[in-house]
Amino acid sequence: MKTIQMTIDDDLLIEVDHLTHTLQTTRSAFIRAALQLALRHHAILQKEQQHAHGYTQHPVLPGEFDIWTSEQSWGAE
Repeated sequence: MKTIQMTIDDDLLIEVDHLTHTLQTTRSAFIRAALQLALRHHAILQKEQQHAHGYTQHPVLPGEFDIWTSEQSWGAE
């Protein structure tokens, strides 16, 4: 694990300190978790953009998935 130095706004640091106290954790643990969450969020956004781009390049054709309509189950009928 590496030690880093970072700059943070005073108001944000106050919020972080308050929350870390409430959660009974450390700044470092909280910031590590926040960074991991931000990285996962970014990866999901990239995949969503890739997905949207794919459908832009190759849109669904009318009737393309009609064959699956009879396979759908919406619960008790």
